[in-house]
Amino acid sequence: MNLSKSRLSLAVILTISSASVSAEGYKLFEQSVSSMGNAYAGRGAQITDASLVYSNPAALTRLSGAELSAGLNLINAKTNYRNASAQSANGQPVVGRSEGANSLNELVPFVFYANKLSEQLSWGIGFYVPFGLSSNYDNDFVGRYFADETAIQVLSLQPAVGYKLNEKWSVGAGISINHIEGTLSKYKDHSGLCELGEAATNAMFGAPVYNDAYCNSQYEVAGDDFAVGYTLGIHGEPVAGTRLALTWHSPVRYQLQGDSVITNTPITGASAAGNPNYQVVAPQLPAIDLSTGKLAATSQLTEASQLALTTPASAAFSLDQQLTKALSVQLSLAWTEWSEFQSIDIVSNDPAPSISLNTQRPPNLNSAGYIGYIPQQWQNSWSFALGATYILQPELTLKAGVAFDENPIASEHKTARIPTDDRVWLTVGGNWQFTEQLTMDIAYGYLFTGDVSVNEREYNVQNEPLYASGYQGQYSNKGQLLAVQFNYRF
Repeated sequence: MNLSKSRLSLAVILTISSASVSAEGYKLFEQSVSSMGNAYAGRGAQITDASLVYSNPAALTRLSGAELSAGLNLINAKTNYRNASAQSANGQPVVGRSEGANSLNELVPFVFYANKLSEQLSWGIGFYVPFGLSSNYDNDFVGRYFADETAIQVLSLQPAVGYKLNEKWSVGAGISINHIEGTLSKYKDHSGLCELGEAATNAMFGAPVYNDAYCNSQYEVAGDDFAVGYTLGIHGEPVAGTRLALTWHSPVRYQLQGDSVITNTPITGASAAGNPNYQVVAPQLPAIDLSTGKLAATSQLTEASQLALTTPASAAFSLDQQLTKALSVQLSLAWTEWSEFQSIDIVSNDPAPSISLNTQRPPNLNSAGYIGYIPQQWQNSWSFALGATYILQPELTLKAGVAFDENPIASEHKTARIPTDDRVWLTVGGNWQFTEQLTMDIAYGYLFTGDVSVNEREYNVQNEPLYASGYQGQYSNKGQLLAVQFNYRF
């Protein structure tokens, strides 16, 4: 019997959906609108504003004094699916919606403050969202036994310092305190009992015992955790007009704690044997509840569980090159260690287990204490960005950029939860100086990907296919991002 609606309230697995904008995997870039205008090219090398607390703490030494930057990103993303089909654990066709769309509208905020302690030493602090993912299918989605809701969100608070080594080079570091929470859910396929239908079920038992509660059986797991990470940065201007940056964001390792909850689980003959309240037909079949005359079900089972999750390390090199007094170009190259994300392992830590008594058995996940297992096998990825900045007037600067994000998921491991491909996105933006102290950045981005095909199975912990269940579908993704940021120099 396989797990189906699983909800993992980790706002890890805010904004992955197949509908994650300006992001690779479920990593978000929306912590700086001033950098977004250039598609984040040159990020950490350009001397912009207090958002450098996250982008590159070393560059804080290049700011003139106390600054406050705060912004808001509006993400609008849509994933369309079509030609979708699925099979239950017994290989029966699943009836449900075969085409539709997942839409996402999400606000992602950030705020940063930076100041100087001395001519050599600067500091700052920021609140931002570094990772997020969200998608939610309709309840009648044909692939509901593989995916329903997926949501992940990481909120971070980071103090940072920068130290000027000399007039050309600076170094910096930050410590981030991170909170993660998330949700995974899917419907539960009890060996095709729902697909069997009322007439066939009654005929098999020789009585009107059909229980449609099995068609609304769900598995959900929710959890959260706190963990610490760090950022390192180098900033230099070896030649006047050529600014360089190298930044490193560490991996952050979480152990999410929460509850797994499953509703409307069949009570099998094997587990009801000897109980006078049930009639047993066969050990592997649902027992009959004598009080209702219907197939027996447990309304809810709850088991304390945990999930280990690591958000990946990343390294980035950036260049900001001044060509003329008005025109500069920006370049960034980044690497992300997505190979840390090999599987989703939901494991019991309950002294009185209930769900895992069945799911850990050899015909199912085949590993002690396992409640859920979803292989991922992501790969390390690269992203590239190229941008340009032009000072049109002393109070108005225009920006544009193009970026490419390599998808970390190989074609054979694409799933209904994250049906993404390589992404290209285009951005435009501008900076307006209203007064000597107040400026505003605004930026717009459009993201598009190629078509994606999903052919998904269920697996045990040894990565061996389970049952005859499967899901197939075709996907396309697009997204838009509109963002605004205000900067105030004290």
